[in-house]
Amino acid sequence: MKEFFGIAAGLLTGIAAIPYIIDIVRKKARPERASWFIWLVLAVIAFSTQFAEGATWSLIITAVDSIAVLIIFLLSIKYGEGRITRRDKIGLAVAGIGLVLWFITRHAVIALLFIVAVDASGVVLTLIKTYQEPDSETYTMWLLVAFAAIMSLLSVSIYTVGILIYPFYLFVANVSVPIAKYTGENLKLKKKSVKP
Repeated sequence: MKEFFGIAAGLLTGIAAIPYIIDIVRKKARPERASWFIWLVLAVIAFSTQFAEGATWSLIITAVDSIAVLIIFLLSIKYGEGRITRRDKIGLAVAGIGLVLWFITRHAVIALLFIVAVDASGVVLTLIKTYQEPDSETYTMWLLVAFAAIMSLLSVSIYTVGILIYPFYLFVANVSVPIAKYTGENLKLKKKSVKP
């Protein structure tokens, strides 16, 4: 059963990226470049740390996520918005420090905690953009990846912080974007209804 959830999480993550990629090319979604660059670097580090911690079937979602993030980042160069800011550079430096600490201490959980903290900075950039411009994101991908993260949690064979934290974080991060979109859309509707 663990295998089923792991494979389903990976498939769902890959499938979730398809409508988002189509929306980007059709200019219905505008990914935040800095966020996707941060997520690309961190996805590769997360894959490495989870692998080092002994993850098996739950590793599928991280592998597929890394490939999807790479494709979306490459598309964001042409179709996205935003630029790499000082805050993004600091975030990437912290991610690099986390990787170095992992190699020095051989403690993958330390690196993973750094990854989650830095990844959250990319989420904040996307949340701000999505709240201010709700039409710049779509619901589909974010909700599907959140559901895939739940399936990934169900696929875990060994219950350790190092294995559980990343899929749990993926759920929280991916649910937050649709919430920001919904909140931003409602705010725009309220503003339109108040206008004479």
